[in-house]
Amino acid sequence: MCLAIPVCVTECPEEGRARVRVGSGETFMDISTLLLSEPVKPGDYVIVHAGFALRVLDPEEARESLALFRQIAEMGGMASTL
Repeated sequence: MCLAIPVCVTECPEEGRARVRVGSGETFMDISTLLLSEPVKPGDYVIVHAGFALRVLDPEEARESLALFRQIAEMGGMASTL
């Protein structure tokens, strides 16, 4: 199963690209924003799947989704880094 996860944009180094923070640690990844209809800015939350931002999220929606992922991880006995 593949999941699209919410992540926070930390910087936008060039058009069509963004750097995002994955979870609450110091893990970052570069993603493509070419599928979005509007540009993103640092602080925005996006849903990412396979390296592509699929949609911009409302910050509250992102927090709720991340809380659910944390609960799922805790129920499965996995260490949570979300």
